[in-house]
Amino acid sequence: MTFETIEVRPVAGNIGAEIHGIDLSQEISDQTIAEIAQAQRDYLVIFFRDQDITPAQHLAIVSRFGEILEYPMVKGLEDYPQIAPVIKLEHETSNFGGIWHSDTSYMEKPPKAAMLVARELPPYGGDTLFANMYMAFDTLSEGMKTMLSGLNAVNTTAKADASATREDRLKTAAKLDDDAVLSAVHPVVRTHPETGKKLLYVNIGHTANFEGMTEAESAPLLKFLHEHQTKPEFTCRFTWHPGSIAFWDNRACHHNPVNDYHGFKRVMHRITLAGERPV
Repeated sequence: MTFETIEVRPVAGNIGAEIHGIDLSQEISDQTIAEIAQAQRDYLVIFFRDQDITPAQHLAIVSRFGEILEYPMVKGLEDYPQIAPVIKLEHETSNFGGIWHSDTSYMEKPPKAAMLVARELPPYGGDTLFANMYMAFDTLSEGMKTMLSGLNAVNTTAKADASATREDRLKTAAKLDDDAVLSAVHPVVRTHPETGKKLLYVNIGHTANFEGMTEAESAPLLKFLHEHQTKPEFTCRFTWHPGSIAFWDNRACHHNPVNDYHGFKRVMHRITLAGERPV
């Protein structure tokens, strides 16, 4: 697609682009929505700068790209339950989701995308990293690709490193009982439903083991894959400013919010889009 209504500026060699020439608080044409969707398919995560949108406008924009899905673990905003607040308070040391992950891969149908809006930022720090899972798969050896293509993996809310990042929020805004565990089995190599390309679909935040294997047996290969899929050349880094927005394909990229702003408050609003069962 030729971009006629937006300007697309890549931010790194293999993932990420900023979108310019658009005000998301104004009425947006169907052509512009289609171009934004194409830019996300091309770059996996796209960023907007200097936007001033209300929660209602946030919902309206995201709904143009699909069905909105409520986050299963934490309550949304009182007036907008479909908007999940992503918060770290001044006295907290763990940041919500502060580990490499794909959002809620422990669901039978994980989200296809998410849009995160900056609401309150620390004076420095709090960048977010994104990684390209097409490249993570494409750069493996043919032997490894063949082996992984026959495997499924168990994804769960119970992984200790990821659950620790949710503890502060679950104390006050949990939607599930303390002992509730969500889990789902998905292919290790997934085919993207829109592009038809294969991608690596395991993540350090939620993938516990390969189906039919113990966690101990799975650990060495998972460790290799987790290190491989976040190589610097597969990634980009986004520095947030007031009015910044990130909109990513949750199937084809991972993200990791950097926890380097202790003593300061950070508030973001996230909306996710319903996806499909990975195949």
